Amino acid sequence: MTEAVVPLAPRARAARRLRPVLMEIGYEFLRLARTRAYSLSVIGFPLMFYLLFGTGHRHGPIAQYLIASYSCLALGSACLFGVGLSISFERAQGWLELKWASPMPRLAYLLAKMLSSAAFALIVMAVLIWLGITVGGVTVSLDQAARLAVIMLLGSIPFTALGLLIGLLVPANAGAGLINLIYLPLSFASGFFIPLRMLPHWVQRVAPALPTYHLAQLALAVFGFAPRSGALLHWLVLAGFSLLMFGAAWITFARREA
Repeated sequence: MTEAVVPLAPRARAARRLRPVLMEIGYEFLRLARTRAYSLSVIGFPLMFYLLFGTGHRHGPIAQYLIASYSCLALGSACLFGVGLSISFERAQGWLELKWASPMPRLAYLLAKMLSSAAFALIVMAVLIWLGITVGGVTVSLDQAARLAVIMLLGSIPFTALGLLIGLLVPANAGAGLINLIYLPLSFASGFFIPLRMLPHWVQRVAPALPTYHLAQLALAVFGFAPRSGALLHWLVLAGFSLLMFGAAWITFARREA
């Protein structure tokens, strides 16, 4: 009996450690879903834009292009508002200090926000693919959908890092305006709404310096609108941006604690 019980002990300890993390993720997703200003805007705007601009080009490349670009649009807004704005409000209300003082692992707090935001982006991506197939007349294979989903999950990391920095720096009453002021120009300049080749030349020169551009290139490459050969460079840039933002957020948080 003893030999049968001993191997289960590490599993039980791992389950106990994982349980608060999973609970935090579930509660955070439920909180965002119940926040109508968040859930309706994050899900509604990309779908509305696709119905307006994507379904008018049945069986054309634009309908497929917008599946990728609007998925990126949803991911960025979900992370920046779901992480940045919520942390800003929780910091102003003292909830962030209470979370830090609790025995919950700090990584679980940030992981819950990142995965919950990424889940909303995946929901938007799935509905966009469904609209593209049923209304836009495009073909999306299971392999393309799976690759796009992986890009959405991994792509949530740099925008979570940016949202964390914004949440630690920006007052709650100015968070929404500042996020829009930052994210909308990044979205336009990265080709989320209009293909990059149709934008002014100076925008095309600036775009490679933006994290949204590299996310868009990875997503567009799934459908053949960008070369796959540059995928490694795009991931390296996003990884470097993530480290930079996390480092700045850590310094900001350490100064606040001190």
